Amino acid sequence: MKHINYLLLFLFPILLLAQEHSHRSSRPLTFPDIPGYKTIKSDLHIHTVFSDGNVWPNIRVQEALRDNLDLISLTEHLEYQPHKEDIPHPDRNRSYEIALKEAQDHDLLIVHGSEITRSAPMGHNNAVFIKDANPILQEQAEKAFTEASKQGAYVFWNHPAWYAQSPKGTPIMSDFQKTLVEKGQLHGIEVINSMDYAEESLALALEYNLTIMGTSDVHGLIDWDYTEKGNHRPITLVFAKEKTLPSIKEALFAGRTVAVYNDLLVGKEAYLVPLIQKSIQVNSLKYIDDTQVLEVVLENLSSSDLIFENAMTFSFYSKPAIFTIKAGTSETLRIKTLENLGQLQLELKALGAYVAPRTNPVISWDLRVGQ
Repeated sequence: MKHINYLLLFLFPILLLAQEHSHRSSRPLTFPDIPGYKTIKSDLHIHTVFSDGNVWPNIRVQEALRDNLDLISLTEHLEYQPHKEDIPHPDRNRSYEIALKEAQDHDLLIVHGSEITRSAPMGHNNAVFIKDANPILQEQAEKAFTEASKQGAYVFWNHPAWYAQSPKGTPIMSDFQKTLVEKGQLHGIEVINSMDYAEESLALALEYNLTIMGTSDVHGLIDWDYTEKGNHRPITLVFAKEKTLPSIKEALFAGRTVAVYNDLLVGKEAYLVPLIQKSIQVNSLKYIDDTQVLEVVLENLSSSDLIFENAMTFSFYSKPAIFTIKAGTSETLRIKTLENLGQLQLELKALGAYVAPRTNPVISWDLRVGQ
């Protein structure tokens, strides 16, 4: 018995560590699939100590698992290496290799990526779905983008509104970027980077048909930079035909994305509208007895609070026209329809969602009373 007790004392810390490493979290990001596509939760702009980040690559994998992400890319600066005296690594693929090994027993995809770092007008750009980061490290920026293109990379422009590069906080589409677009070497643009949403970047995305991106660009801990401040990390929802790297790559090139940060959702109408439609589930629909007041219970299935404004001709009873359905909760609408209707089109303007600068989509649901 004494030996058994000693064995239990030895095993208890190990079992405790195993529980701590289970990657369970109270902060999972959740969004529904939309018709025809799977919704892939991704963060394709992340740094570690292999460039100017503060953590080891395996921590990035564990954070992504806690956040319930499907895909990440560790996009280390190729040129900017402030830790090289402490962590020399002539192989620019090393960060990816460590992350890939950490993720091998988990349902998390790791895509190979790097950041091409230049001053304006070239700016910072991420190349993901690369094969080898080393040959992309070129003295001339044009050669770096050409090499990324040879490898079939998907390239997006990072934080174009960043005041350190654009002092006015407004992105400038230089001749360099225009040439990249014309040559098919620039495919996306961050409209959300860290805690900044730039509507000017959204305007450029729509004008030049660039894929809309949202990323954390995290350097410290996700907990410190986001969670402890009451925020989720910014992510890109990619609408892919299946959860595989080739399918996700195809979706990014096709521009099937929505950028998300807390209760902010930014994307093209073709993908943002069905996302919000599927995020709301109608759980109850009935008239209050002996009245013409229709009671509708709506549940938010996503991890973002959704802010709506009544866009119908009918008004609400005991609720303002603008209201919020918090993530994972339900709200009851009482609609004064003036007469008993067999069907109704519920129309709500999504105030936290943008399909163009300062343009909110109106989302509709067909409701049938008694079904």
